[in-house]
Amino acid sequence: MTTNYPHFDPYGAPQAPYGGYPAPPPPPSSPGTRQRLIAGGLAALLAGAVVGGLAVAGHRSTVSGSGSTAAIVPTIPGDMHRGPSGTSASVALATAAQQKGIVTVRSVLKYQQAESAGTGMVLTSDGEVLTNNHVVQGATRIRVTVASTGTSYRADVVGTDPSDDIAVVQLRNASGLSTANVGDSSQVAVGDAIVGVGNAGGTGALRASSGTVTALDQSITASNESGQDSEKLTGLIEVRAAIVAGDSGGPLYDAAGAVVGMDTAASANQAIDSTAYAIPIDSAVRIAARIEDGAETGKIHIGLPAFLGVSVIKANGRGAGVESLLPGGPAADAGIKPGSVVTAVGATPVTSPDSLRAVLRRFEPGQRTSVTWIAPGGGPHSATVTLGTGPAD
Repeated sequence: MTTNYPHFDPYGAPQAPYGGYPAPPPPPSSPGTRQRLIAGGLAALLAGAVVGGLAVAGHRSTVSGSGSTAAIVPTIPGDMHRGPSGTSASVALATAAQQKGIVTVRSVLKYQQAESAGTGMVLTSDGEVLTNNHVVQGATRIRVTVASTGTSYRADVVGTDPSDDIAVVQLRNASGLSTANVGDSSQVAVGDAIVGVGNAGGTGALRASSGTVTALDQSITASNESGQDSEKLTGLIEVRAAIVAGDSGGPLYDAAGAVVGMDTAASANQAIDSTAYAIPIDSAVRIAARIEDGAETGKIHIGLPAFLGVSVIKANGRGAGVESLLPGGPAADAGIKPGSVVTAVGATPVTSPDSLRAVLRRFEPGQRTSVTWIAPGGGPHSATVTLGTGPAD
């Protein structure tokens, strides 16, 4: 099944990380949405990285799982989406109760020359917000707007869990905020009525899509529209509802108005099949608590990562091949050129683009370390660099 992340995917080819991050795509001609698709299936993540990200650059993502592939269609208040079974899901503006504790998220993706939009849920009155990792992935600047008041805040990444598509951001100088009405996802059953709420289309106006739970404990493989940057998500709630780009990170409400899930993926073509997926809120909140604890693990990344400033490709096991460099970045200032192969950072060997990303996660922005590389047609070189601050991962 192929599913889209409802948000813009700024990363492009996953094998070209700028010091662990992909090279930027061509400048966008107009705003777009972030999406994730479910491979081999029908679900598609909306704006934000999985379902909740709406890239201003117009990129979309894909996910694979159990379903069919389609393209996400933005919805407007009053839209009716009818699936092949003849069932329909209504879409309307979110009510005041549905907006309580919900925010819209807009990220600047400087290195991808783009912006993205998605949704989030306020966990604490001082501005801790839960969203999808794909909503803030690649962000160099994040602005969050409280839906019920229209008040906007700058936000900082507390930490991320890319493999589970969870991120926590903290609003600056926030206080007295209403929090989301978090419920109990263990009580969800097939056939339950649900409502997905989010920043559909990245307009900033929350919309509510009603539907029903169709399956539990589902697994999908999500990737961008080009089939790259894939990740497997498990334990998901499957629903029939018109979840679209920009909804990623938004709440999935039960009939009592409690949040039981976080919208994350949906059908590539909601006009044909309104299948969508949500992370159970119990799981999302549990991971958020681990992020708040501040301990790095193999899955959880705290804060923003160190940044070398190179776009890399495979180099036949010799290291990470340098495809291009960020002008003025640490690597460029050290004298590394396109065509070079990075072979070590500090005392740690680099054998591939992935290993370069892994070793950089051991450093903090601003730390100094040596970098060793082989120049094009030449011998080994080494220099000490001061690592920069990378975008959210």
